[in-house]
Amino acid sequence: MNGVMSMNMASMGILLIFTVISVGVGNAKTGFISLECKAEKLGQYGQQSLLECVINAPDDNTEISVVTWKKASRPLLVFNKGEFPTQEQGYSFAEPSWTNTNMNVSLLITNTAVEHDGLYECMVWTDTGNGKNNTSLKVTAKYSKPTILSNPEAITLDTGGALTCESDHGYPEGKLRWFHELNGELTDDSQMEAKATKSGLFQLSSKLVLGQGSNISKYTCGVFNASGGKEEENTFVVLNTPKPPEKASQTELDPATKIVAPLVVIGSLIAGLLLALLIYRKRTQRDHRMVRTSDGEEGDEKC
Repeated sequence: MNGVMSMNMASMGILLIFTVISVGVGNAKTGFISLECKAEKLGQYGQQSLLECVINAPDDNTEISVVTWKKASRPLLVFNKGEFPTQEQGYSFAEPSWTNTNMNVSLLITNTAVEHDGLYECMVWTDTGNGKNNTSLKVTAKYSKPTILSNPEAITLDTGGALTCESDHGYPEGKLRWFHELNGELTDDSQMEAKATKSGLFQLSSKLVLGQGSNISKYTCGVFNASGGKEEENTFVVLNTPKPPEKASQTELDPATKIVAPLVVIGSLIAGLLLALLIYRKRTQRDHRMVRTSDGEEGDEKC
């Protein structure tokens, strides 16, 4: 009798456990979530950048309880059960009207800067499971059109000199390369310097020395990004003019003097001749008067 009662109680216990499990399973959401993120995003300096992450859930009624976005272990955006305990300036969900039933948990960066470059981590907790994934942002900034300065300011083929090429506001660190009109490259003959500014953008400068007596008259400076692509270029043209003539010595007469001097001599000679002629005429006239006077006296004596 006791044995039969024990078997009945055991059977009832198993049936009860099975019933509870069946009811629990019937009311619970089944399956697991996955967090899918785009591996890398290219972001333009000064523009918006979107780091894409979407929850793939088996149930349309999945609800999110926690979302955390981090960069280098630093929380940027945290959603926790209807509240945002952490939200740094410049970070938000991609969709302004986001709710905890929206599986798009992408991160929007409103004004991309150099400091935003790097790896990001996204973690989510839902009522059907948890997920974690990484994505990275690669920030780029286009370099400005190069400017070329010459020293001295007027360079000719005969004098030579130095050219300095400058370009800035670019990221990551790029390179300045020199070319001449015959499609040859002169980069190995130049000296380049790259400086990072407070904003993280780079300033590039390159100096190329030109030798005297060169037959090359056009030099081109191009700025290339970190991937090796050319962004902008500028060309400098060397003047093809002869050397300025040397100054004449002090003892050498200038052309005007060479013309005026003979005229002065000739004028002096003419003036001298005229003066001599005038003196000669006066003497002749005086002698003539003296002869006439003498003739008159002799006539008086004869009378």
